[in-house]
Amino acid sequence: MKIVKYYKAKSYEPEKNWRRVSLCNQKDISIEHFVKPPKHSSPKHKHPNAQILIVLEGKLAVWTEKDGEVILDKYDTVYIERDEEHIVTNPLDEPSVGIDIFVPGRPFDFWLKNKELLK
Repeated sequence: MKIVKYYKAKSYEPEKNWRRVSLCNQKDISIEHFVKPPKHSSPKHKHPNAQILIVLEGKLAVWTEKDGEVILDKYDTVYIERDEEHIVTNPLDEPSVGIDIFVPGRPFDFWLKNKELLK
């Protein structure tokens, strides 16, 4: 068993106020808690991991080329296929909070290693 205490977990901000916390970082699965600032969008990106996104607070908009933009409310979930380009946006004027689950696990430093996407 591996226990992660939230306030002792690894964390970073890929961009100002976009906070990510590693809740599980294993080869077969990784789980990240995130706070997305008001009106913030991740850049269009993809990764070789399937992703499940769960909205815990607020709203999030998820865009894919195949499905366009879908608005997710509190407790809604979306499955994003591996290698599917997508954008996640907080449409609100206040922070939104969620959980990302990646299978297989995605390296926690994904955004640090892909800073060119953030420009």
